Amino acid sequence: MSRVEGSKGRVAVFGAAGHTGRFVVDELLRRGLPPVAVGRRAEALEAAFAGGTVEIHAASVDDPAALDRAFAGVAAVINCAGPFLDTAEPVASAALRAGAHYLDVSAEQPSAQAVFDRFDAPFRAAGLVALPAMAFYGGFADLLVTAALGDWSQADTVRIGIGIDRWWPTEGTRVTGARNTAPRQVIADGRLAPLANPAPRADWTFPEPLGRQAMVAVPFSEVVVVARHLKVARLDTFLSETALKDVRDSSTPPPAAVDDRGLSAQRFAVEAIVTRTGQTRRATAVGRDIYGFTAPLVCEAVERLLAGGVEAAGAVAPGQVFDAADYLRALPLDAFVAA
Repeated sequence: MSRVEGSKGRVAVFGAAGHTGRFVVDELLRRGLPPVAVGRRAEALEAAFAGGTVEIHAASVDDPAALDRAFAGVAAVINCAGPFLDTAEPVASAALRAGAHYLDVSAEQPSAQAVFDRFDAPFRAAGLVALPAMAFYGGFADLLVTAALGDWSQADTVRIGIGIDRWWPTEGTRVTGARNTAPRQVIADGRLAPLANPAPRADWTFPEPLGRQAMVAVPFSEVVVVARHLKVARLDTFLSETALKDVRDSSTPPPAAVDDRGLSAQRFAVEAIVTRTGQTRRATAVGRDIYGFTAPLVCEAVERLLAGGVEAAGAVAPGQVFDAADYLRALPLDAFVAA
């Protein structure tokens, strides 16, 4: 039982002036959770949150004292600043010192695994939750897999298909991709194993508007998140080839807002197909803008943690502590089906 349960306390957003961070601050305001915008550069924070309605603090990962001042009195910390290989440990450590839950939006397998390994025991001892990879890449797929499993406790195979019509990468995505050079992992024979080279390919038919997509195996942080709490003999993740080409092309522009919420026109569909003893189940979700969607995804977790009733502590996966289907139905998706 967390020390901060039942609180409607302040929530620090590290990397608040970044593309995803601004979405997260807006979502916290919408939910009535007071945000504390934290980042390396005071001028960037002031430009992003002009008007003085959002509390701001300048702090960097190499200044623990500044992080402590920024996180003083907060109930949770959301880390939106990649590369998470560089930021997760110092920010999670500062959240722990502040007596706050820690969440991040990492797609990086090594950083998510490091949070599980390094912070499970100290967060458990403090009665707090550390939730790494609570983002479109990572926790979202874990929730879909858990929802697809339903009353099954394990699976023979899990195949995750991530369909994206276009991927307009942010600067943070590009910097993180360049930093994250570790070999990607899948689950094979019930344990983490390197992705085959060359990466497997597949065709996948998603609901409209995505339809049929050529796919290539590109596992993200969902692999280590799923492995944290589910028994799976084989897990593979596939991504649309068109999206992979976009993010690998240095000339692809960043996302551009097409509405007053700042969302881009990007559309996605994600599907988890699980099998066990010859039976198949699946969960499918359709939505818009992977960066914008990450904000309600992670903020829903914060709101549930602070509302009380979540019997968890330590470093956990979302499907481990939340009712996956109920959680997914609470998100702003165009469609969600589990069968």
